[in-house]
Amino acid sequence: MTRTLNNCPAPAKLNLFLHVTGRRPDGYHLLQTVFQLVDFNDLLHFELRDDDQIRRSTEIPGVPEESDLIVRAARLLQGALRQKNSALAGTPLGANIGIEKNLPMGGGLGGGSSDAATTLMALNHLWQGGLSRQELMDLGLQLGADVPFFLFGRNAFAEGIGESLQKLDTPGLWFVIIQPGVTIPTEIIFSSSELTRSTKPVKMTDFSIGTKKLFGKNDLEAVAVSKFPEVAEAIKWLGNYGEARMTGSGACVFCAFTEEHDADKVLKSVPSQWKAWKAKAMQEHPLAGLLEN
Repeated sequence: MTRTLNNCPAPAKLNLFLHVTGRRPDGYHLLQTVFQLVDFNDLLHFELRDDDQIRRSTEIPGVPEESDLIVRAARLLQGALRQKNSALAGTPLGANIGIEKNLPMGGGLGGGSSDAATTLMALNHLWQGGLSRQELMDLGLQLGADVPFFLFGRNAFAEGIGESLQKLDTPGLWFVIIQPGVTIPTEIIFSSSELTRSTKPVKMTDFSIGTKKLFGKNDLEAVAVSKFPEVAEAIKWLGNYGEARMTGSGACVFCAFTEEHDADKVLKSVPSQWKAWKAKAMQEHPLAGLLEN
């Protein structure tokens, strides 16, 4: 029985567009978006324990262990496996989990959700839980609306609150991503009275992406720009090289390029007050092989 899985990627996502089409009675917003996986990621390390404790072996400033989505995901899976599989009775389902945190928090890149999804995939494998991709996606939705996408394992056209997913092939683009120096809590954006909540729904076949003009828009961007001038400044600067757009509820912004050398040129020019990265589009999650359909 394998006892460790190291260097497990938790990749970032970009929202190539993001429309808010309505709001459910429970307050959740109805969305349409295209999720794009990119090769910029956190790395997680898993080691089985001989007891049932779930421990995070890495300190993350500002994120207590008990509230960390990594720990919550592990405990959720632990409980689900105990409930479903009586053969695991008496088998220790504990783990030490370490993380190399590269994705910025509050950046709109899905870092926490991706970490949770990687945790579910890795521990389902290590614990020999046998849960299917769909069962893991159903668990993941309890942790956050973006978690099912990372477990889906492919780029996707998403609807609902983000859980209704259709596979979508996307171009092999390069992206420059800028973190403009602010962290944006998602609830600030979604609770704003300025937020457009009535964008006309589109079909997946309407979606296209080019180097000059991205499809649609990000409905959350206008609110973020009005509340966080740093985001507006980054969009304006990056917009000198192509169409710049915010991802998710912010704060990161991105611009797409067909050639790596063009992305490299822009990356070298990014003002020193901002953190910036180059990332390549991926079609599949690096850990998709751990998932059972």
